[in-house]
Amino acid sequence: AIDEYKPLDATTNPSLMLAAAQMPAYQKLVDDAVAYGKKLGGSEEEQIKNASDKLFVLFGAEILKRIPGRVSTEVDARLSFDKEGMIQRARRLIDLYKEVGVGKDRILIKLSSTWEGIQAGRVLEAEYGIHCNMTLLFSFAQAVACAEAGVTLISPFVGRILDWYVASGDKKTYEPSEDPGVKSVTKIYNYYKKFGYKTIVMGASFRNTGQIKALTGCDYLTISPKLLAELSKEHVKLTPTLSVKEAQACDLEKIHLDEKAFRWHHNEDQMAVEKLSDGIRRFAADAVKLERMLKVDAVSLSSHA
Repeated sequence: AIDEYKPLDATTNPSLMLAAAQMPAYQKLVDDAVAYGKKLGGSEEEQIKNASDKLFVLFGAEILKRIPGRVSTEVDARLSFDKEGMIQRARRLIDLYKEVGVGKDRILIKLSSTWEGIQAGRVLEAEYGIHCNMTLLFSFAQAVACAEAGVTLISPFVGRILDWYVASGDKKTYEPSEDPGVKSVTKIYNYYKKFGYKTIVMGASFRNTGQIKALTGCDYLTISPKLLAELSKEHVKLTPTLSVKEAQACDLEKIHLDEKAFRWHHNEDQMAVEKLSDGIRRFAADAVKLERMLKVDAVSLSSHA
């Protein structure tokens, strides 16, 4: 898909990694990761954790051979409420990339947009020069806190917001301009541009091409191969719906969020609270499945050794 659509950047998440790791084409990467974990030694748990980190990096390095830009690599979602744990794991991933000859300028470390995750991003950016991509972002409060933390990039989710409204309300279809996910990203983009934040807004998690086209003009969009295929069949001229000029003219007020204010504002958004916790649980479950798979591979590797 990368060879076909030639994107600038690419992103992975635990669910995508789990799917790829089960494909025969990538079995060698899995074997190499397991062998690496064994070589470092320690308890079985440590070996599997090291193998898992190594696998993420091996996939990232393969992707980087095919794109000119950066790849996003996710810190284990089970660390979502552990600021220090996320910082350590992020630094470890950067070290692993360095071992395979990839510099930190080509990596975005993905962190959950919890308060702890956002503060981990602040430290990684300011103290270690490690670029962060804040994921599982659903609320305006999360976006404001990320901007204040000075992170490189945010991935506000569009499709999952729509999913929640469709599941929770009476309305089952939305015009793209009225789509709650599109409106959320539009507001975040306008706020960032109005107040001069450098953080890149990368709309993510799309359900249809209408959502993508309604966010034309956004800094970045991360789009699945399936939707890229649909877009490639369309021959229509797109005019940007988002622009810095319009953003600067909008009537949003600047706000500052300390931890207490962040938690309150985020908590006021039922959709965001539910989707953030659901997203963390899902990514954590896939991380566990990936570790189980690596454990099985480790056993079969031993029997062949």
